[in-house]
Amino acid sequence: MKKSSIIIIAVIAAIVAIWAITGYNGLVNKDESVANSWANVEAAYQRRADLIPQLVNTVKGYANHEKSTLDAVVSARTKATQMTVSVDDLTEENIQKYQEAQGEVGAAISRLLAITENYPDLKANENFSELQAQLEGTENRINEVRKTYNASVKEYNVSVRKFPNNILAGMFGFERKSEFKADEGASKAPEVNF
Repeated sequence: MKKSSIIIIAVIAAIVAIWAITGYNGLVNKDESVANSWANVEAAYQRRADLIPQLVNTVKGYANHEKSTLDAVVSARTKATQMTVSVDDLTEENIQKYQEAQGEVGAAISRLLAITENYPDLKANENFSELQAQLEGTENRINEVRKTYNASVKEYNVSVRKFPNNILAGMFGFERKSEFKADEGASKAPEVNF
């Protein structure tokens, strides 16, 4: 073999090696971004779960006969905090189960806040007002971290599917991740009766 042929082969091998290393590291960075975004989603939901006992106890002092609603909130919180999804198992099915458990918490909180309308003293309670404001802020934070998570998943999934990264992704086991989707019936406005 001529010296020039060996040099050309060495240069091509170096280019392929550099591409493989940078491509793999890019996929790892995007995978870690998804993992970090998922951790932020879990942290936001945990913050909501941490506020619920305080909210329930505050309402309990004013509305003892609303026991079934209070029990439903506590039960939904317990179920939701027991539901976890590993970042390595972010399938559409697992995210849907997680989302359903969190949806039950949201519905229970909505019912809890609705009954407070019957208690003017409770609505005027400074502690309750502060908890309600914190809960509202937490719900906004949940929405934001879910959007950030979906953006991270989109960027990761595009990298995993694009050529030539798809070759590396297949070789090293990088698989598509699932996004959060709107709850079933979310496009339909809730019915409000007075």
